[in-house]
Amino acid sequence: MCAKVKSKEVTVEREPVSSPDHIFIKGARVHNLKNVSVSIPRNKLVVVTGVSGSGKSSLTMDTLYAEGQRRYAESLSSYARQFLMRMNKPDVDYIKGICPAIAIEQKVITRTPRSTVGSMTELYDYLRLLFARAGRTYSPVSGQLVKKHEVADVVDFISRLPHGSKVQILVPFRQHANRKAPEELNILMQKGFSRLYTDGGLVRIEELLEEKSPKIPASAYVLIDRIVVKDFEEDDKHRIADSIQTAFYESEGDCILEVDGKLAQTFSNRFELDGIQFEEPVPNLFSFNNPYGACPTCEGFGQVLGIDADLVIPDKRLSVFEGAVAPWRGEKMGEYKEALVKAARKFNFPIHKPVSELTDEQVKLLWTGNEHFYGLNEFFKMVEQNLYKVQYRVLQARYRGRTVCPTCNGARLRKEALYVKVGEASIADLVEMPVEKLKVWFDGLELNEYQQQVSKRILIEVHHRVKTLLDVGLGYLTLNRVANTLSGGESQRIQLTRTLGSNLTNSLYILDEPSIGLHARDTHRLIRVLHELRDLGNTVVVVEHDEQLMEQADYIIDMGPLASHLGGEVIFEGTYPEILKDGKSLTGKYLSGHLRIEPPAHLRKWKRSITLEGCRQHNLKNIDVEFPLGVLCVVTGVSGSGKTTLVKQILYPALMKLKGEFTDRVGTHRLMKGDMDHITQIEMIDQNPIGKSSRSNPVTYIKAYDEIRDLFSKQPLSKMRGFQPKHFSFNVDGGRCDTCKGEGEVIVEMQFLADVHLTCETCGGKRFKDEVLEVQYKGKSIYDILEMGVDEAIEFFKEEKDVAGKIRPLSDVGLGYVKLGQSSDTLSGGEAQRVKLASFLGKGKAQGHILFIFDEPTTGLHFHDIRKLLASFNALIEQGHSVLVIEHNLDVIRSADWAIDLGPEGGEGGGKLLYAGVPEGLKKVKESYTGKFL
Repeated sequence: MCAKVKSKEVTVEREPVSSPDHIFIKGARVHNLKNVSVSIPRNKLVVVTGVSGSGKSSLTMDTLYAEGQRRYAESLSSYARQFLMRMNKPDVDYIKGICPAIAIEQKVITRTPRSTVGSMTELYDYLRLLFARAGRTYSPVSGQLVKKHEVADVVDFISRLPHGSKVQILVPFRQHANRKAPEELNILMQKGFSRLYTDGGLVRIEELLEEKSPKIPASAYVLIDRIVVKDFEEDDKHRIADSIQTAFYESEGDCILEVDGKLAQTFSNRFELDGIQFEEPVPNLFSFNNPYGACPTCEGFGQVLGIDADLVIPDKRLSVFEGAVAPWRGEKMGEYKEALVKAARKFNFPIHKPVSELTDEQVKLLWTGNEHFYGLNEFFKMVEQNLYKVQYRVLQARYRGRTVCPTCNGARLRKEALYVKVGEASIADLVEMPVEKLKVWFDGLELNEYQQQVSKRILIEVHHRVKTLLDVGLGYLTLNRVANTLSGGESQRIQLTRTLGSNLTNSLYILDEPSIGLHARDTHRLIRVLHELRDLGNTVVVVEHDEQLMEQADYIIDMGPLASHLGGEVIFEGTYPEILKDGKSLTGKYLSGHLRIEPPAHLRKWKRSITLEGCRQHNLKNIDVEFPLGVLCVVTGVSGSGKTTLVKQILYPALMKLKGEFTDRVGTHRLMKGDMDHITQIEMIDQNPIGKSSRSNPVTYIKAYDEIRDLFSKQPLSKMRGFQPKHFSFNVDGGRCDTCKGEGEVIVEMQFLADVHLTCETCGGKRFKDEVLEVQYKGKSIYDILEMGVDEAIEFFKEEKDVAGKIRPLSDVGLGYVKLGQSSDTLSGGEAQRVKLASFLGKGKAQGHILFIFDEPTTGLHFHDIRKLLASFNALIEQGHSVLVIEHNLDVIRSADWAIDLGPEGGEGGGKLLYAGVPEGLKKVKESYTGKFL
């Protein structure tokens, strides 16, 4: 079968298999795919690899997944379809043998502070159900179990009494507020009750009514029934049950038994104890997203706007005596500090010790105060009482910030939910545990027979999900960790946990680089999970560059040969041993060792550095870390060892704050010292898209389009027609086509069908008016320029040094294949990150000293692209800047001048500084997993 390409592109001839046990894609032309036909074996683990921009995502996500989703949507009614996202039909001849498709992408899928790891994995939903069905409520006053008595409980109690015991069933006599005693007694008579029980024994109600003003003692009871205990027959039991039911009804929940003349037992079918009415456990009581269960103060967020401890004591290096407490400075407010200083010796409070070295009890005392001095809580109460004075309003505003909710202590739930326990733990205790400890807790959980019956199915689901979280290397996370603080890789592996929990079979799973953010140590566990998924009878297609994953795959598809318009072809299909021998595959050459990334011959020496001392945020164990400047420094360690905490939550915000920039809260540390003044700017370069607009593109982002527009406005025809640079912009009216507003296409909305993208009839897709397109430079119109690749444009503009110089950085970071006018929403995460990098390379040396922080820049990069990325890093350092990288990739670690390794484990077992020095020395550190893999 020969697939001919419609356009003037190369003809790609392949003979893929088309059979029932394969998914067969014929003639895919999405983005840069060149009429690709490919066969994917079903029920296998298939890796799709290739250089960045070669068409991997176009083939998997935009063709295979899009078609799987669209076919599912087409099976619904037209009414239902209009509520779904409109699915575009991918540009492909046909796909045979496709099964229902599930895509797991690497985006951080949620930005809401309500979403947590527990809710994303659905583990929290099962915990809510467990507590509602098997939870037991304990009184916070006496610590006793709160029980609601049923009729059967009372019948059982009576049946167990000695034979011959005389039992009277009583309820308290209650007089209605608006009724007199005779009236109340009359009503009881009408209901069929004939006796009251008082201290003097039984009294007939008729006799009481004969008195003019009957006196009824406060402790009077109404007699419901009298029983002599024996071997009860079925009829007897029914009669007793009816009497007890009547007692509960008449007294609104109470039933009292008098046995042989003594008040023996009180039963209540109200859920109360110690004078407290408790809530009965239902799933919604444990939901912080439901008004019934959410803490009323913070409404289920766990945080409120209150007094921020970090603002009250901003510099923890100072002691109380030196003025660590910011609001207690100055003459008037200083009286509070003086009171503490004078009284400190009475209770041994160290006023000369830095606040960072005080114990938790001493810091707590500073807030609560005692009989000798007013603490900070009392101080801010005083401020609140004086808010009618403007200076106190200013004072309060200065120290307000997000703090842990005082009512629920961050548990997010109302206090009644926390009285319910399973195995001596409340639901708040469980969500605070790292998943590793949670597994140990569930393994040791002991339940009674009833609890085992109701929670059997729930526990199966919980164990399965907890095991998967551990398998994908996320054992260090807690269930209450907010979802928007997770990295892309963590987010993706959590989605994988949820999807695996559903145990689907005969489905197509498409994963986009699940190994991101995973240390080489944990990759084998991820592979085991993917194999499990395959063994259930699913087809697993993974877009991936990881060598371990390719080695364990059943089948590999290599896209290439290069990227963008130079890619989009299938270079290789087959197994791992076959790709090693393939001469055409770039991936194969790197895997077999014919090509490799060589570490630098000489390491750079450094003189300047920044040191963080006493880092204690999250799991960091009070470590001191020195970051050298003017070199390539890599922070590494297993997933969850504290890399992101150290760099993104302490170093970056601390430097930004020092520069007076707006930033997130700075993580807990003692002090930062070193050559901070040497740095003029800090840039965090992540993989977020460079622009949401379909008109945003690389050439406008790096500010090179301004030069091109200026050049066109200087052409003779432009001057004759009075065209200015703005006429060559597709973002403002003037020169752009009025019909499509410079988009080049018109979108027709089709309600429940996919939107139709039509080439604009007015400009023919060229985005500009005809009179603007007539202006040419070297025979090319502005539209032709935007259609050029970066490398082609550099050659074309070689005489215009300004233009070529502005475009060149895109080529330097390995984006020579991208078209100048390519829409930025078609760029991958790695490409977006490198466009940002190019924009800095293009600014040259005039900018002072910038510290660049990269968070896993090798995401989505092929071996070949990592080589180019390292060259870009070196170019930045040559310009006099510093580069700090959080990374697991072994090639990048080898190529660094300085390596900082955290570990040894993730979560509680991590947070220690294992090594800081040249990468070569890391191999000698026994505890370091990174050293072993190097």
